Amino acid sequence: DRWRLFVYGLYPSELRWRVDVFYGLGALTIAAFVFSFGPITKRLRLILFVGFPIAAYIFLVGGFAGLKYVSPEDFGGLLLTVVIASVGIFSSIPLGLILMLGRTSDLKIISKICTYYIEFWRGVPHIAVIVMFVALLPIFIPDGNKIDIVVRALIAFAAFNSAYMAEVFRGGLQSIPAGQFEASKAIGLSYWKMMGYIILPQAIRNSVPALVNTCISIFKETTIVLLIGFSDFLGIIQLSLEDPKWLGPPHIFSSAYVFAALIYFSFTFGMSKYSLRLENRTNVDH
Repeated sequence: DRWRLFVYGLYPSELRWRVDVFYGLGALTIAAFVFSFGPITKRLRLILFVGFPIAAYIFLVGGFAGLKYVSPEDFGGLLLTVVIASVGIFSSIPLGLILMLGRTSDLKIISKICTYYIEFWRGVPHIAVIVMFVALLPIFIPDGNKIDIVVRALIAFAAFNSAYMAEVFRGGLQSIPAGQFEASKAIGLSYWKMMGYIILPQAIRNSVPALVNTCISIFKETTIVLLIGFSDFLGIIQLSLEDPKWLGPPHIFSSAYVFAALIYFSFTFGMSKYSLRLENRTNVDH
């Protein structure tokens, strides 16, 4: 049953069908962004981008709609790795866009707040951010201990990576010629219409390579939770190698880590290929 530990962690065995639903929804979301489904493609992608995190929480955590509550502390193995990466990516992209718009705003107070936020998180080591939220948050917030430790780690990932996403989008924004802004204002477009219809689509398109590269980094950085005692996919493998039943020749250890490397490579290589496909589809030259 070791493979079940790799896939589900300590998730209750009688409720693992909910994890299977989560994996299925994740596969459907990926398929929606990789393949075209005709006129409904854009709407389907928007629905899944917004709906997947909500559905994931409902099925994995539960506690309502007749679903038994499962503590995030029972997450582990590949499940924990995918959850951390998904939260990091799905939260940092919209937060990054908001921070980028705030940093480039003409309102100085908004611009300064967003700038300080971005520079603070970019100037702090990732492990320090994780420790700050997991260990120090309960000290500064009276009810901090009531927040699940895994949730605190997820908040740390979102806060940290949103700052980097903001800079990715700002780079895409700066690549747009000034004439685009001037032409938009000349035809009487408001700021929000200009950004929504003209500027942001181009900025996001120009940011695709750096955006996917940041998503790959987020996925690989999930292993940092090992340092605070979480058993993600790599952590479960390390625990398995300490099991007396798995003791054997040295090649057993190397094979386990090669297996882990192949799993991580399959995810990151898939993201990289998707990035190339997006670049070719939008005819962006970098």
